[in-house]
Amino acid sequence: MSPGDEHDYRSADRGGRSDDPYSTLGGTRQTRTRLPESDTGRPQARPARNSRSLVMIVGVVVLLIAAIAFANRGGGSEDDASPGAKGRGGAGSAPTAATGTKPVQGKNGTIPSGFARDEQGAQSAAANYAVALGSAEMFTKESRHRILDTVYAPEAAAKLRAPQDLAYSPEFLARLGLDPEGNAPKGSTFISRTVPVGTKVVAFDDDTAEVAVWYTGLLGMSGQDSTKPVSTTWKTWTAQLSWLNGDWKVTGASESDGPAPVPGDVAASQSDAISKAVEEYGGFTYAR
Repeated sequence: MSPGDEHDYRSADRGGRSDDPYSTLGGTRQTRTRLPESDTGRPQARPARNSRSLVMIVGVVVLLIAAIAFANRGGGSEDDASPGAKGRGGAGSAPTAATGTKPVQGKNGTIPSGFARDEQGAQSAAANYAVALGSAEMFTKESRHRILDTVYAPEAAAKLRAPQDLAYSPEFLARLGLDPEGNAPKGSTFISRTVPVGTKVVAFDDDTAEVAVWYTGLLGMSGQDSTKPVSTTWKTWTAQLSWLNGDWKVTGASESDGPAPVPGDVAASQSDAISKAVEEYGGFTYAR
């Protein structure tokens, strides 16, 4: 998900970058999934743009960007960099078939961990981290900090906490129908979920990787009185990863719109059907 300097965390009137942010990738590798898990999970004060830390801070959270776009209902623009470009390692397109390698077994809380130190492991890590960063848990402070500490390298996580807390302001949460603590009104269900469609290695070496994740996202409030019904988006999140303490960790990220397919002709479901589906269908652990 490398260039992130065009993303602002949050302007005074929009809560995000000036041209409407969010994220996903048009990758040629696909993911393989394990059985659903019971727990469901769902990329801004403006920092000075003058240091390497900005790169780590800017490409932050998958769903925050989507939420900003959703809350403001504006148009967006893609990042200048193409997630599909070959990187320093010359990695490009690859076969789409699953590798057959056993999915990761470890977990850090509800987030998978213990990924292999190879291209496959980097792709699995990026896909699972996109899911965590795009979850509804990102909208409450305690769980948001826990996710950042798990997904990001320690230095990057430390730099992100304060800007993220400012980005998820009471005003921003209110635009999504949430209270100042990030909770939905009684009788309503807040839905924020990221569903990876595929992954692609942009660059790779023994200690670092750049992986693009193409995903579709769900975001909105399901309830009879909701003014923000659940909608879908298509994004590409490109993450820079480093191998630290036996696992892949995010050090920076960026996001762009699409690629998005033509909408189908399936009629939208009633809000109670959406709420029930989110409660009954758990998320996946992703691995190639």
